[in-house]
Amino acid sequence: MSNQQTFLRDAMRRLNMTREAFATRIGVSRRALDTWLLPDDSQESRSMPEIVERFVSEILQHQTEATQSVHKHLSLADAIAFEGRPQLLSVDQFSRESVEALFQVADIMQPIARRQKISRVLEGAVLGNLFFEASTRTRVSFGAAFCRLGGSVCDTTGFTFSSMAKGESIYDTSRVMAGYVDALVVRHPEQGSVAEFARATNIPVINAGDGPGEHPSQALLDLYTIQREFSRLGKLVDGAHIALVGDLKYGRTVHSLSKLLALYKGIKLTLVAPPGLEMPSYVIERLGKHDMVIEQTDDLEKGLAGADVVYATRIQKERFQNESFEGYRPDFQINKALIDSACGADTMIMHPLPRDGRPDANDLSTDLNLDPRLAIFRQTDNGIPVRMAIFATLMGVDGQVQRSMRDATWRRPAMVGPDDAVFHGID
Repeated sequence: MSNQQTFLRDAMRRLNMTREAFATRIGVSRRALDTWLLPDDSQESRSMPEIVERFVSEILQHQTEATQSVHKHLSLADAIAFEGRPQLLSVDQFSRESVEALFQVADIMQPIARRQKISRVLEGAVLGNLFFEASTRTRVSFGAAFCRLGGSVCDTTGFTFSSMAKGESIYDTSRVMAGYVDALVVRHPEQGSVAEFARATNIPVINAGDGPGEHPSQALLDLYTIQREFSRLGKLVDGAHIALVGDLKYGRTVHSLSKLLALYKGIKLTLVAPPGLEMPSYVIERLGKHDMVIEQTDDLEKGLAGADVVYATRIQKERFQNESFEGYRPDFQINKALIDSACGADTMIMHPLPRDGRPDANDLSTDLNLDPRLAIFRQTDNGIPVRMAIFATLMGVDGQVQRSMRDATWRRPAMVGPDDAVFHGID
Protein backbone atom coordinates (compact mmCIF):
# COMPACT_ATOMS: atom_id res chain seq x y z
CA MET A 1 0.00 0.00 0.00
CA SER A 2 1.38 3.43 -0.95
CA ASN A 3 1.95 6.20 1.57
CA GLN A 4 -0.87 8.13 -0.13
CA GLN A 5 -3.37 5.31 0.39
CA THR A 6 -2.27 4.78 3.98
CA PHE A 7 -2.48 8.50 4.73
CA LEU A 8 -6.03 8.85 3.33
CA ARG A 9 -7.41 5.68 4.88
CA ASP A 10 -5.99 6.48 8.30
CA ALA A 11 -7.40 10.01 8.00
CA MET A 12 -10.89 8.62 7.32
CA ARG A 13 -10.55 6.24 10.24
CA ARG A 14 -9.39 8.91 12.67
CA LEU A 15 -12.16 11.26 11.56
CA ASN A 16 -14.71 8.41 11.66
CA MET A 17 -15.94 9.26 8.14
CA THR A 18 -17.13 7.24 5.18
CA ARG A 19 -15.57 7.96 1.78
CA GLU A 20 -18.59 10.02 0.78
CA ALA A 21 -18.48 12.15 3.93
CA PHE A 22 -14.69 12.51 3.76
CA ALA A 23 -14.80 13.66 0.13
CA THR A 24 -17.39 16.29 1.07
CA ARG A 25 -15.33 17.38 4.09
CA ILE A 26 -12.19 18.03 2.01
CA GLY A 27 -14.15 19.55 -0.90
CA VAL A 28 -13.43 17.02 -3.66
CA SER A 29 -15.60 14.66 -5.69
CA ARG A 30 -16.03 11.07 -4.59
CA ARG A 31 -14.60 10.05 -7.97
CA ALA A 32 -11.38 12.01 -7.33
CA LEU A 33 -10.97 10.49 -3.88
CA ASP A 34 -11.48 7.00 -5.29
CA THR A 35 -8.69 7.49 -7.84
CA TRP A 36 -6.30 8.58 -5.06
CA LEU A 37 -7.14 5.40 -3.12
CA LEU A 38 -6.52 3.02 -6.03
CA PRO A 39 -3.37 0.84 -6.03
CA ASP A 40 -0.36 2.42 -7.74
CA ASP A 41 -0.41 -0.15 -10.52
CA SER A 42 -3.99 0.72 -11.51
CA GLN A 43 -4.32 2.64 -14.78
CA GLU A 44 -6.87 4.95 -13.14
CA SER A 45 -4.72 5.73 -10.10
CA ARG A 46 -3.89 9.41 -9.61
CA SER A 47 -1.58 11.32 -7.29
CA MET A 48 -3.22 13.47 -4.67
CA PRO A 49 -2.43 17.20 -5.08
CA GLU A 50 -0.06 18.55 -2.44
CA ILE A 51 -2.59 21.22 -1.42
CA VAL A 52 -5.13 18.50 -0.56
CA GLU A 53 -2.56 16.63 1.53
CA ARG A 54 -1.81 19.84 3.47
CA PHE A 55 -5.53 20.48 4.00
CA VAL A 56 -6.15 16.95 5.30
CA SER A 57 -3.12 17.28 7.60
CA GLU A 58 -4.57 20.51 9.00
CA ILE A 59 -7.92 18.83 9.64
CA LEU A 60 -6.20 15.98 11.47
CA GLN A 61 -4.14 18.44 13.51
CA HIS A 62 -7.27 20.32 14.57
CA GLN A 63 -8.93 17.02 15.49
CA THR A 64 -5.91 16.01 17.58
CA GLU A 65 -5.91 19.36 19.35
CA ALA A 66 -9.64 19.02 20.04
CA THR A 67 -9.06 15.58 21.57
CA GLN A 68 -6.21 16.92 23.65
CA SER A 69 -8.36 19.81 24.86
CA VAL A 70 -10.82 17.30 26.28
CA HIS A 71 -7.99 15.99 28.42
CA LYS A 72 -6.14 19.27 28.93
CA HIS A 73 -6.57 19.03 32.69
CA LEU A 74 -6.34 15.25 32.67
CA SER A 75 -3.71 13.20 30.87
CA LEU A 76 -4.76 10.06 29.04
CA ALA A 77 -3.04 8.00 31.75
CA ASP A 78 -5.12 9.80 34.39
CA ALA A 79 -8.29 9.45 32.33
CA ILE A 80 -7.96 5.65 32.21
CA ALA A 81 -6.42 5.18 35.67
CA PHE A 82 -7.46 2.26 37.89
CA GLU A 83 -8.23 3.55 41.38
CA GLY A 84 -5.91 6.50 40.76
CA ARG A 85 -2.98 4.39 39.53
CA PRO A 86 -1.58 4.07 35.97
CA GLN A 87 -2.85 0.51 35.54
CA LEU A 88 -5.06 -1.28 32.98
CA LEU A 89 -7.38 -3.91 34.38
CA SER A 90 -10.61 -3.57 32.40
CA VAL A 91 -12.07 -1.92 29.31
CA ASP A 92 -14.49 -0.28 31.76
CA GLN A 93 -11.71 2.27 32.32
CA PHE A 94 -12.25 3.65 28.80
CA SER A 95 -14.67 6.14 27.29
CA ARG A 96 -15.01 6.47 23.53
CA GLU A 97 -12.83 9.60 23.70
CA SER A 98 -10.03 7.87 25.61
CA VAL A 99 -10.15 4.88 23.25
CA GLU A 100 -9.67 7.22 20.29
CA ALA A 101 -6.87 9.04 22.12
CA LEU A 102 -5.07 5.74 22.75
CA PHE A 103 -5.49 4.79 19.09
CA GLN A 104 -3.86 8.07 18.08
CA VAL A 105 -0.85 7.04 20.16
CA ALA A 106 -0.93 3.61 18.46
CA ASP A 107 -0.88 5.35 15.08
CA ILE A 108 2.31 7.15 16.13
CA MET A 109 3.79 3.75 17.04
CA GLN A 110 3.12 2.21 13.63
CA PRO A 111 6.49 3.09 11.99
CA ILE A 112 8.29 1.48 14.94
CA ALA A 113 6.02 -1.57 14.96
CA ARG A 114 6.50 -1.98 11.22
CA ARG A 115 10.31 -1.93 11.53
CA GLN A 116 10.81 1.44 9.85
CA LYS A 117 11.80 3.50 12.92
CA ILE A 118 13.45 2.98 16.31
CA SER A 119 12.68 4.65 19.64
CA ARG A 120 14.44 4.25 23.00
CA VAL A 121 12.02 6.15 25.26
CA LEU A 122 11.85 3.20 27.70
CA GLU A 123 15.60 2.57 27.74
CA GLY A 124 16.59 1.27 31.18
CA ALA A 125 13.04 0.24 32.09
CA VAL A 126 12.35 -3.42 32.92
CA LEU A 127 9.07 -5.25 32.32
CA GLY A 128 8.03 -8.23 34.43
CA ASN A 129 5.88 -10.69 32.44
CA LEU A 130 4.12 -12.83 35.07
CA PHE A 131 2.13 -15.52 33.28
CA PHE A 132 0.61 -18.07 35.65
CA GLU A 133 -1.10 -19.64 32.64
CA ALA A 134 0.67 -20.83 29.51
CA SER A 135 0.91 -18.18 26.81
CA THR A 136 2.88 -17.63 23.64
CA ARG A 137 1.27 -14.86 21.58
CA THR A 138 0.23 -12.49 24.36
CA ARG A 139 3.44 -12.90 26.38
CA VAL A 140 5.74 -12.40 23.38
CA SER A 141 3.60 -9.56 22.03
CA PHE A 142 3.83 -7.60 25.28
CA GLY A 143 7.56 -8.32 25.49
CA ALA A 144 8.19 -7.25 21.90
CA ALA A 145 6.16 -4.06 22.37
CA PHE A 146 8.23 -3.12 25.44
CA CYS A 147 11.51 -3.94 23.71
CA ARG A 148 10.63 -1.88 20.63
CA LEU A 149 10.45 1.14 22.93
CA GLY A 150 13.92 0.38 24.28
CA GLY A 151 13.03 -1.55 27.44
CA SER A 152 14.02 -5.06 28.53
CA VAL A 153 11.88 -7.97 29.69
CA CYS A 154 11.99 -10.59 32.46
CA ASP A 155 9.64 -13.53 31.82
CA THR A 156 8.15 -16.14 34.12
CA THR A 157 5.60 -18.71 33.00
CA GLY A 158 3.62 -21.30 34.95
CA PHE A 159 2.26 -21.46 38.48
CA THR A 160 4.40 -24.40 39.62
CA PHE A 161 7.59 -22.41 39.04
CA SER A 162 6.32 -19.50 41.13
CA SER A 163 6.81 -18.83 44.82
CA MET A 164 3.00 -18.69 44.98
CA ALA A 165 3.13 -22.50 44.71
CA LYS A 166 4.87 -22.35 48.11
CA GLY A 167 1.99 -20.42 49.62
CA GLU A 168 3.12 -16.84 48.98
CA SER A 169 0.23 -14.39 48.70
CA ILE A 170 -0.58 -12.30 45.64
CA TYR A 171 0.11 -9.20 47.73
CA ASP A 172 3.64 -10.33 48.65
CA THR A 173 4.44 -11.47 45.11
CA SER A 174 3.28 -8.19 43.61
CA ARG A 175 5.10 -6.03 46.16
CA VAL A 176 8.35 -7.97 45.74
CA MET A 177 8.21 -7.90 41.94
CA ALA A 178 7.49 -4.16 41.99
CA GLY A 179 10.86 -3.70 43.67
CA TYR A 180 12.54 -5.43 40.75
CA VAL A 181 10.73 -4.13 37.66
CA ASP A 182 9.11 -0.95 36.38
CA ALA A 183 5.90 -2.45 35.01
CA LEU A 184 4.03 -5.74 35.34
CA VAL A 185 1.96 -7.70 32.85
CA VAL A 186 -0.01 -10.42 34.63
CA ARG A 187 -2.06 -13.38 33.43
CA HIS A 188 -3.76 -15.51 36.07
CA PRO A 189 -6.44 -18.24 35.90
CA GLU A 190 -8.69 -16.67 38.56
CA GLN A 191 -11.05 -13.81 37.74
CA GLY A 192 -10.23 -10.69 39.76
CA SER A 193 -6.74 -11.87 40.68
CA VAL A 194 -4.91 -9.32 38.50
CA ALA A 195 -6.73 -6.53 40.33
CA GLU A 196 -5.21 -7.90 43.55
CA PHE A 197 -1.76 -7.61 41.98
CA ALA A 198 -2.55 -4.03 40.96
CA ARG A 199 -3.77 -2.94 44.39
CA ALA A 200 -0.53 -4.14 45.99
CA THR A 201 1.71 -1.75 44.04
CA ASN A 202 1.86 1.70 42.48
CA ILE A 203 3.76 0.66 39.34
CA PRO A 204 1.86 0.06 36.08
CA VAL A 205 0.07 -3.30 36.02
CA ILE A 206 -1.67 -4.60 32.89
CA ASN A 207 -4.24 -7.38 32.87
CA ALA A 208 -3.24 -9.97 30.25
CA GLY A 209 -6.22 -12.17 31.11
CA ASP A 210 -7.79 -13.15 34.43
CA GLY A 211 -9.52 -16.49 33.91
CA PRO A 212 -12.96 -16.01 32.34
CA GLY A 213 -12.89 -12.30 33.25
CA GLU A 214 -11.33 -9.79 30.85
CA HIS A 215 -8.50 -9.33 28.37
CA PRO A 216 -8.51 -5.54 27.82
CA SER A 217 -5.45 -5.18 25.57
CA GLN A 218 -6.83 -7.88 23.24
CA ALA A 219 -10.15 -6.04 22.99
CA LEU A 220 -8.36 -2.78 22.24
CA LEU A 221 -6.23 -4.31 19.47
CA ASP A 222 -9.37 -6.01 18.10
CA LEU A 223 -11.25 -2.71 17.92
CA TYR A 224 -8.18 -0.97 16.45
CA THR A 225 -8.03 -3.68 13.77
CA ILE A 226 -11.72 -3.29 12.97
CA GLN A 227 -11.26 0.45 12.56
CA ARG A 228 -8.23 0.04 10.27
CA GLU A 229 -9.91 -2.61 8.14
CA PHE A 230 -13.12 -0.57 7.93
CA SER A 231 -11.20 2.51 6.81
CA ARG A 232 -9.84 0.45 3.91
CA LEU A 233 -13.37 -0.67 3.04
CA GLY A 234 -15.03 2.73 3.51
CA LYS A 235 -17.05 1.58 6.54
CA LEU A 236 -17.63 2.97 10.05
CA VAL A 237 -17.75 1.12 13.35
CA ASP A 238 -20.96 3.00 14.14
CA GLY A 239 -23.82 0.92 12.73
CA ALA A 240 -21.71 -2.19 12.13
CA HIS A 241 -23.02 -5.75 12.39
CA ILE A 242 -20.64 -7.90 14.46
CA ALA A 243 -21.10 -11.65 14.90
CA LEU A 244 -19.34 -13.15 17.94
CA VAL A 245 -19.07 -16.91 17.47
CA GLY A 246 -18.07 -19.88 19.62
CA ASP A 247 -17.46 -20.20 23.35
CA LEU A 248 -18.99 -16.95 24.57
CA LYS A 249 -19.35 -18.18 28.15
CA TYR A 250 -15.66 -18.45 28.97
CA GLY A 251 -14.18 -16.39 26.11
CA ARG A 252 -12.82 -13.35 27.96
CA THR A 253 -11.85 -11.69 24.68
CA VAL A 254 -15.50 -11.41 23.59
CA HIS A 255 -16.54 -10.17 27.04
CA SER A 256 -14.13 -7.25 26.75
CA LEU A 257 -14.70 -6.55 23.04
CA SER A 258 -18.49 -6.45 23.39
CA LYS A 259 -18.18 -3.84 26.15
CA LEU A 260 -15.91 -1.69 23.98
CA LEU A 261 -18.32 -1.97 21.04
CA ALA A 262 -21.06 -0.65 23.32
CA LEU A 263 -19.28 2.74 23.20
CA TYR A 264 -20.32 3.04 19.54
CA LYS A 265 -23.70 3.88 18.02
CA GLY A 266 -26.17 1.53 16.35
CA ILE A 267 -24.15 -1.66 16.72
CA LYS A 268 -25.89 -4.93 15.90
CA LEU A 269 -24.36 -7.78 17.89
CA THR A 270 -25.22 -11.35 16.94
CA LEU A 271 -24.14 -13.87 19.57
CA VAL A 272 -23.69 -17.32 18.05
CA ALA A 273 -22.93 -20.02 20.61
CA PRO A 274 -23.62 -23.72 21.12
CA PRO A 275 -26.12 -24.60 23.88
CA GLY A 276 -24.49 -24.17 27.26
CA LEU A 277 -21.78 -21.78 26.05
CA GLU A 278 -23.89 -18.64 25.61
CA MET A 279 -22.71 -15.16 26.62
CA PRO A 280 -23.14 -14.69 30.42
CA SER A 281 -26.37 -12.95 31.38
CA TYR A 282 -24.54 -10.21 33.31
CA VAL A 283 -22.70 -9.20 30.13
CA ILE A 284 -25.92 -9.18 28.07
CA GLU A 285 -27.75 -7.14 30.71
CA ARG A 286 -24.99 -4.57 30.62
CA LEU A 287 -24.94 -4.42 26.83
CA GLY A 288 -28.71 -4.01 26.80
CA LYS A 289 -28.35 -0.60 28.43
CA HIS A 290 -26.65 0.79 25.32
CA ASP A 291 -27.71 1.74 21.79
CA MET A 292 -27.21 -1.79 20.57
CA VAL A 293 -29.32 -4.53 18.97
CA ILE A 294 -28.52 -7.96 20.44
CA GLU A 295 -29.55 -11.27 18.87
CA GLN A 296 -28.70 -14.76 20.12
CA THR A 297 -28.74 -18.01 18.14
CA ASP A 298 -27.07 -21.42 17.90
CA ASP A 299 -27.59 -21.50 14.13
CA LEU A 300 -24.17 -20.75 12.66
CA GLU A 301 -25.23 -19.89 9.10
CA LYS A 302 -28.16 -17.75 10.26
CA GLY A 303 -25.99 -15.88 12.75
CA LEU A 304 -23.31 -15.02 10.19
CA ALA A 305 -25.69 -13.74 7.53
CA GLY A 306 -24.98 -10.11 6.65
CA ALA A 307 -22.24 -9.63 9.25
CA ASP A 308 -19.55 -7.00 8.66
CA VAL A 309 -17.26 -8.82 11.11
CA VAL A 310 -17.19 -12.48 12.10
CA TYR A 311 -15.22 -12.88 15.33
CA ALA A 312 -14.57 -16.57 16.06
CA THR A 313 -13.37 -18.00 19.36
CA ARG A 314 -12.16 -21.47 20.30
CA ILE A 315 -13.74 -23.57 23.01
CA GLN A 316 -12.07 -22.78 26.35
CA LYS A 317 -11.73 -26.41 27.48
CA GLU A 318 -9.30 -25.47 30.24
CA ARG A 319 -12.06 -23.50 32.00
CA PHE A 320 -14.63 -26.30 32.04
CA GLN A 321 -15.38 -27.74 35.47
CA ASN A 322 -17.18 -31.09 35.18
CA GLU A 323 -19.13 -29.76 32.18
CA SER A 324 -20.02 -31.63 29.02
CA PHE A 325 -18.86 -30.64 25.52
CA GLU A 326 -21.99 -32.15 23.97
CA GLY A 327 -23.44 -28.81 22.90
CA TYR A 328 -20.41 -28.10 20.72
CA ARG A 329 -21.57 -29.89 17.57
CA PRO A 330 -19.10 -31.30 15.02
CA ASP A 331 -20.54 -28.96 12.38
CA PHE A 332 -19.81 -25.86 14.46
CA GLN A 333 -16.88 -24.80 12.28
CA ILE A 334 -16.30 -21.57 10.35
CA ASN A 335 -14.89 -22.59 6.97
CA LYS A 336 -14.67 -21.10 3.50
CA ALA A 337 -17.84 -22.76 2.21
CA LEU A 338 -19.84 -21.30 5.10
CA ILE A 339 -18.32 -17.82 4.74
CA ASP A 340 -18.92 -17.83 0.97
CA SER A 341 -22.58 -18.78 1.42
CA ALA A 342 -23.46 -16.60 4.42
CA CYS A 343 -21.20 -13.55 4.11
CA GLY A 344 -20.24 -10.85 1.63
CA ALA A 345 -17.03 -10.03 -0.19
CA ASP A 346 -16.10 -7.40 2.42
CA THR A 347 -16.83 -9.46 5.54
CA MET A 348 -13.90 -9.37 7.93
CA ILE A 349 -12.92 -12.60 9.72
CA MET A 350 -11.17 -12.35 13.09
CA HIS A 351 -9.96 -14.69 15.84
CA PRO A 352 -7.95 -13.90 19.02
CA LEU A 353 -5.84 -17.07 18.53
CA PRO A 354 -4.74 -19.70 19.14
CA ARG A 355 -7.11 -21.59 16.86
CA ASP A 356 -7.44 -25.33 16.57
CA GLY A 357 -6.27 -25.98 13.01
CA ARG A 358 -7.08 -29.69 12.86
CA PRO A 359 -9.45 -30.59 9.99
CA ASP A 360 -12.31 -31.72 12.24
CA ALA A 361 -11.92 -28.96 14.84
CA ASN A 362 -14.90 -26.83 15.84
CA ASP A 363 -13.01 -23.61 15.19
CA LEU A 364 -11.85 -21.34 12.38
CA SER A 365 -10.79 -23.54 9.45
CA THR A 366 -7.38 -23.25 7.82
CA ASP A 367 -9.03 -23.39 4.37
CA LEU A 368 -9.56 -19.63 4.80
CA ASN A 369 -5.81 -18.93 5.07
CA LEU A 370 -5.49 -17.45 1.57
CA ASP A 371 -8.79 -15.56 1.72
CA PRO A 372 -8.13 -11.77 1.93
CA ARG A 373 -11.13 -11.47 4.26
CA LEU A 374 -9.13 -13.33 6.91
CA ALA A 375 -7.64 -10.62 9.14
CA ILE A 376 -6.20 -12.73 11.96
CA PHE A 377 -2.56 -12.02 11.16
CA ARG A 378 -3.15 -8.31 10.59
CA GLN A 379 -4.99 -8.50 13.92
CA THR A 380 -2.02 -10.00 15.77
CA ASP A 381 0.38 -7.55 14.11
CA ASN A 382 -1.75 -4.67 15.42
CA GLY A 383 -1.17 -5.93 18.93
CA ILE A 384 2.33 -4.45 18.86
CA PRO A 385 1.48 -0.74 18.26
CA VAL A 386 -1.54 -0.95 20.60
CA ARG A 387 0.47 -2.51 23.43
CA MET A 388 3.29 -0.03 22.78
CA ALA A 389 0.71 2.74 23.16
CA ILE A 390 -0.51 1.25 26.45
CA PHE A 391 3.02 1.07 27.86
CA ALA A 392 3.95 4.56 26.67
CA THR A 393 0.75 6.04 28.11
CA LEU A 394 0.91 4.32 31.50
CA MET A 395 4.64 5.12 31.85
CA GLY A 396 4.23 8.75 30.82
CA VAL A 397 6.35 8.82 27.64
CA ASP A 398 3.58 8.93 25.02
CA GLY A 399 4.41 12.57 24.23
CA GLN A 400 8.10 11.79 23.65
CA VAL A 401 7.88 8.98 21.10
CA GLN A 402 7.41 10.94 17.88
CA ARG A 403 10.42 13.18 18.38
CA SER A 404 12.59 10.29 19.60
CA MET A 405 12.38 8.24 16.39
CA ARG A 406 15.30 7.47 14.12
CA ASP A 407 15.51 5.28 11.02
CA ALA A 408 15.97 1.54 11.39
CA THR A 409 19.17 0.37 9.71
CA TRP A 410 18.58 -3.38 9.36
CA ARG A 411 17.13 -5.12 6.33
CA ARG A 412 13.44 -5.88 6.76
CA PRO A 413 11.00 -7.91 4.63
CA ALA A 414 8.32 -6.28 2.50
CA MET A 415 5.84 -8.85 3.83
CA VAL A 416 6.01 -10.71 7.14
CA GLY A 417 4.38 -13.83 5.67
CA PRO A 418 4.58 -15.14 2.09
CA ASP A 419 0.78 -15.32 1.80
CA ASP A 420 -0.09 -11.92 3.29
CA ALA A 421 -2.61 -9.76 1.43
CA VAL A 422 -1.12 -7.14 -0.86
CA PHE A 423 -2.46 -4.32 1.33
CA HIS A 424 -0.47 -5.60 4.30
CA GLY A 425 3.10 -4.73 3.26
CA ILE A 426 5.28 -3.42 6.08
CA ASP A 427 7.67 -1.23 4.08
